[in-house]
Amino acid sequence: MANAYIVAALRTAGGRRGGRLSNWHPVDLGAQVINALIETTGTDGSVIDDVIFGSVSQIGEQAMNVARNVVLSSKLPQSVPGTSIDRQCGSSQQALHFAAQAVMSGTMDAVIAGGVESMTRVPMFSTVALPRKNDMGFYMSPGIRQKYPDIEFSQFMGAEMMADKYQLTKDELDEYALLSHQRASAATHDKAFEREIVSIHLRDAEGNETSDTHEIDEGIRFDATLEGIAGVNPISDGGKLTAASASQICDGASAVLVVNDNGLKKLKMDPMVSIRHMSVIGHDPVIMLEAPIPATENALKRAGLSIGNIDLFEVNEAFASVPLAWLKATGADINKLNVNGGAIALGHPLGSSGSKLATTLIHAMVNQNQRLGLQTMCEGGGMANVTIFENCMV
Repeated sequence: MANAYIVAALRTAGGRRGGRLSNWHPVDLGAQVINALIETTGTDGSVIDDVIFGSVSQIGEQAMNVARNVVLSSKLPQSVPGTSIDRQCGSSQQALHFAAQAVMSGTMDAVIAGGVESMTRVPMFSTVALPRKNDMGFYMSPGIRQKYPDIEFSQFMGAEMMADKYQLTKDELDEYALLSHQRASAATHDKAFEREIVSIHLRDAEGNETSDTHEIDEGIRFDATLEGIAGVNPISDGGKLTAASASQICDGASAVLVVNDNGLKKLKMDPMVSIRHMSVIGHDPVIMLEAPIPATENALKRAGLSIGNIDLFEVNEAFASVPLAWLKATGADINKLNVNGGAIALGHPLGSSGSKLATTLIHAMVNQNQRLGLQTMCEGGGMANVTIFENCMV
């Protein structure tokens, strides 16, 4: 079986709901990242065998196979196909896995994997038009209701359950939220994101590009204080989690270029990282955000590694209880986790977040000369992907 490498990884800076990226059609936003990948690598677009893009709300402007539409909007030739993936928040991490599996099999040599989500233009849960629904957008079929009687599948409930199960206090959750903003602020100040962010020209309400550009994650609160975060009311009565300790609604796109050894020869490029391991598990759909914990344990065992072997981690900050519970369960070092901040500060553009986290992790590994990096994230329905990257530049 062939190796799978990533030769380039890029993302947009996150845009707030109704913010600086809100006038970009998501198809065109995804195309901007692909164009940047092609331009920065000098790749002939005809070399790309496929484009696999994650998107969670596949309706409206993100409907009708958003991946293929992104290809048609980009500088890639129309001969390049595209397919869209929905594994909830892990959609573009799964896109990366599918791309890696394709090049490892030898059936393809070069695949672009990524994701896009405009949570401004295609709001969360907009795909659910049925009268019986809950916050996960599940239609409760008789079969599901029979198997899980009197259960409401809720990410918010799952996040609170994790806080209770792992004995996390509201103070700890608030302190972690502050840390996310502080790390993201420091990373921005130190230009740690400079090589991974694609400069995007803003568009006006009519869709015309302006001279102003978007290059800084819009959700970062550079002046965040613990007092301010602690003063936000809980999401639910008596709960510990607040909007300040949860991920931010976000517009964004990201993509990575995945190749095998034949692809390296075609592109005449050196790899940034190789993919050491990839896996996905299903877990309890009620405390659904806990899945990264057993997924990490499973991945490390299968890869023949221990938690101490990993130099950097990215665990999606859907809610502060997720990375904090993960830290307690795995014994990982908090100083290796989300070192440049996470979704609480940088935003969580759903279908783009998987390849967004991969992009940030890969660049952090290269910038800090670290050998192994592990990425995982919770996903609606109780699932989690894990990817372990190995730095090819050390």
